[in-house]
Order: sequence, then structure tokens, then C-alpha cells
Amino acid sequence: MELKKVLLIGGSGFVGSWIANRLSERGIRVTIPTRHRDNTKQLILLPTVYTVEADVHDPQALASLVHGVDAVINLVGILHDKDSSQPYGKRFAAAHVELPRKILAAMKQAGVRRLVHMSALKAASDAPSAYLRSKGDGEAMVCAAGGEFDITVFRPSVIFGPGDAFLNTFATLLRLFPILPLAGAAARFQPVYVGDVADAFAGCLGDHATFGQIYELCGPKVYTLRELVEYTASLIGRRPLVIKLPDTLARLQACMLGLLPNPPMSLDNLRSMQIDNTSNGHCNYPDWHPKRLEAVAPAYLSALSLQPRLDGYRCRARRS
Repeated sequence: MELKKVLLIGGSGFVGSWIANRLSERGIRVTIPTRHRDNTKQLILLPTVYTVEADVHDPQALASLVHGVDAVINLVGILHDKDSSQPYGKRFAAAHVELPRKILAAMKQAGVRRLVHMSALKAASDAPSAYLRSKGDGEAMVCAAGGEFDITVFRPSVIFGPGDAFLNTFATLLRLFPILPLAGAAARFQPVYVGDVADAFAGCLGDHATFGQIYELCGPKVYTLRELVEYTASLIGRRPLVIKLPDTLARLQACMLGLLPNPPMSLDNLRSMQIDNTSNGHCNYPDWHPKRLEAVAPAYLSALSLQPRLDGYRCRARRS
């Protein structure tokens, strides 16, 4: 299946920029819609990548974007919604359920069959958090359309790499505070490298064997949140006192942090951590050989300030 044109929705974000790079290397023309074109200046340097200002939640704009492409990749996801409605708030519903529905409608109208959709590990309609419930309902709706479309769904664990909002957030907090009270310290994760995720998305596009499949994307090792924080501290040359918070104080901390404009944690995030963000290995992507966290993180989180940035640029350009 030869693909020449791909619409990458959510392509201006952290994961999207890596996928755009991989597709550009294959000579595929990539269109990335964005509300503000200035936010995608770094992507314009890629030879086959084109950005366009558009509101993907507008059905007419979406129909225009889908027209003439061979495949659509949907990466859109948000982590926070201050609306506490059940089963999830309006922002979660719009991003994780309504948008995929609009994408499928636009694809049907344009005669486009191929869709690669990003869900989330442990997404389910009965999950403990609104984020996971909305992701689960969106995934279920996409999969239900499998008779009309060639769909592949990926469920990544938390994603790390140069420019991430995961380990870099810990690093920022650890540089500011010698004592770090930590909610959800025992929560378990299986972090996956962004470059491996990008390879999976790009590699599956023309692979008929992946049609109708759901794959979990996880790294080779499981860590507790506390272990990840302490490992990050060691890389940036800090020795903080990490205090595991009891449940009541953890909820209080999450509620307070959730009030911030761009919160590092919210109460809903804490609810997500009630279940292990790990894989049982039954749904791994074929020939999946993910990189270890320890093989990548030192390159962008070392105690030296300049070298991590240079290593990050090289990594993104695949010059490592």
C-alpha cells in the first residue's frame, strides 16, 4: 500500500513532530493543521511537511483537510479538564470522542479508508479517571467503524524523550525544591521512547497486517513514580528528599496543583495512577524492540546544561 499524502492531526505536539520527521524521511507529504502556524516553525524545515492554520473541530475545515490524502493519523489528546461532569468533562469529550467521530465522518465523505489513532494505555469506559474513560470511549467508537475503515490503534504508556513534558517536568521541580512531596509515589509506569513510538506510527501506515489491530506501546522496564523521580534527580545532579504522601495528602496536593494554569498533576491524573500503566505483553507491536530509558534519558537530562540540548537536536535529526 503506497502512501503519498498523510494528514497528521495533532502533529504540532511533542509526539507529532517526531512522527512528522519519520514520514518526511520516507518522502511522504505531511499536512499538519494548527490553530497558530507560528507554533510549528520547527516543522517547516522538514522538506515534505506543510502546516496550515485550521480548526480541526470544524467539520467543514476538517473535510477540506481530509480531501485528497491517503491516510489520517490522529494524535489529539489533552491531560486536563476542569469540568468535573460525569463520565467526563466537555473538553475531554470534544478532544477524545467527538473529534474522532468528526474525523471518521470526513474520511467517509472523502473516500479515505486508512486511519491510525492514538489512544492511551488502560483506556476504558469504566476506568477510574475521566481522561481514561474519554480515551476509552473514543477508542471504542473508532474500533466500531472497522468495517468501513482500515484502522490501527496504538495505546502508548507515558512517553519520554528530548522535549518531553514527563521527565523534564520532574527535572524542573527537582531543581527548584530540595524536598519533594510526591503524590502517587507507588504508581507503576512502563515509559516508552518517543522515537520508538514514531517508528511504530510511521511503519504501520502501509502494513495491511496492522489493519484492525490494537497495539500497546511500552518500554522494556517497569518503574514506580518514585523511582523515576529519583533517577531523574541523579541525572541532573540533585539529591532531593522525596516524601511519599499518604492518600489524603496526595489528593490535597493534586487538587491544589490542578488549580494551576498548566498543572503538573491534577486529581484526575492521580485517579489514572490507581491502575498500573503497564502492559501484559499480549498486544505488543510486531518486532517491537523499544529502547531502555537509561539509554536515552542521560542524553537530555544530564547535569551539564548545554550538552543535553545538543544531544536532543542530534537525536531528533537521527544523528545519534
